[in-house]
Amino acid sequence: MTADELRGNGPTKSSRRTFLSAATVTAAATVAVPVAAAGSPATATVRTGDAGPGRPVRPQSPDRELRELLGEIDQRRIEAIVRRLAAFGTRHTLSSQDDPARGIGAARDWIHQQMQGYAARSGGRMTVELQSYVQGPASRIPVPTRITNVVATLRGESSPDRIYVVTGHYDSRCTDVMDATSDAPGADDDASGVAVLMELARVVATRRSEATIVFAAVAGEEQGLYGSGYLARQYRAAGADVQGMFSDDIVGSSTADDGTRDRRTVRLFAEGVPTAETPAEGNTRRSVGGENDSPSRQLARFVSDVADNDSTGMRIRVIYRRDRYLRGSDHISFLEQGYPAGRFTEPNEDFAHQHQDVRVVDGKQYGDLPEFCDFGYITRVARVNAATLWSLAQAPGTPKNAIVVTTNLTNDTELRWSRGTEPDLAGYEIVWRETTAPEWTHVIGVGDVTTATVDLSKDNVFFGVRAVDTAGHRSPVAFPRPGS
Repeated sequence: MTADELRGNGPTKSSRRTFLSAATVTAAATVAVPVAAAGSPATATVRTGDAGPGRPVRPQSPDRELRELLGEIDQRRIEAIVRRLAAFGTRHTLSSQDDPARGIGAARDWIHQQMQGYAARSGGRMTVELQSYVQGPASRIPVPTRITNVVATLRGESSPDRIYVVTGHYDSRCTDVMDATSDAPGADDDASGVAVLMELARVVATRRSEATIVFAAVAGEEQGLYGSGYLARQYRAAGADVQGMFSDDIVGSSTADDGTRDRRTVRLFAEGVPTAETPAEGNTRRSVGGENDSPSRQLARFVSDVADNDSTGMRIRVIYRRDRYLRGSDHISFLEQGYPAGRFTEPNEDFAHQHQDVRVVDGKQYGDLPEFCDFGYITRVARVNAATLWSLAQAPGTPKNAIVVTTNLTNDTELRWSRGTEPDLAGYEIVWRETTAPEWTHVIGVGDVTTATVDLSKDNVFFGVRAVDTAGHRSPVAFPRPGS
């Protein structure tokens, strides 16, 4: 690639020869204008000139508001949250719900109280609820047990029905998953994730968001994703438009079991083939591709785009899996309901400090204790989450009903999508890449349109569509399905 291309100036003369056959982009648009008497919006056709194959895709730089938000994330507060949660002794799902000092009930009430304090500063935009249900006897639940999520919701102002969710689970466990009485401080797993979402709730409570952000401390994860399963099912039953969800689970340590440290990397697990894919969707995917283009993978690409930078101090290592071997977190509950989701977790784990009784064996300390957490690392993970969620909530939503037209055999590509309703929507961009490339490589601005024809063959490359607002914020990419 030439220096001009790297600067975003498009292909030089020498490189343009390669793409000359792909130089024409035409766009037919439906633009929002005053509604006619019959109730149908007027339409206009917009045509662009010689747009070439597009310019290189670049990361989105944080704006001033986001940089200020990231600067307010406080390591001391994060450490205090982790230590306070560990001090409840155990937070096992089957532990006491009414002891004021020990057990999951005491932890629940403390988290709720803290979240209410944050909401009190929001001018009514943030609400906090205890979302409870009684789980009947089931796997790892021997008797009817109340499961309670602490859910803080910052309601969006211009797009309140578009929702983004972040969770951490506040329950804990020791070696025996059914032992509800022994100490299970759960500092890394998962007071660290709860500290992330609580600190995010604090710093955004006083800000105005375009879309809705939900901060949920969920219970029952160690027994089988019970709390997050209930939360996700409630959203699905209500027809909620959850466009992204993240689980922060085991984000507390930068030290591996061999003592090596990686303070600047966080893993993001993102599935390829969707968990909730239907047989018909599977048949289409096998025919035309898309195994690397699930909504969750597009969400992961967005995270890398907005949060892998100097402002967070972190590198995002995207893992092309739903989760680790033999383990699973609360994002799976949302994947099962058809929502795009991913899991943040530390780069290397020390299993002596996860799911272990607190004990010393041959001079080695076991147990998930605060002394094994890296609070600076958790703070940087919180900044990754903040950059991601705030960028999602301030940008337009992911385009809906994106299709690549397949009714005729042609050597160009026609794309269609539905126009978003955001008041600051500026238009759309087409992105494309070679089928062997893991990331989007080229972008073509097409304006405020809902149909675009690109002089590149849909048989040879992958296409996507993303929205742009007047401030330059970009949505995650929508991968089009075949249609007419």
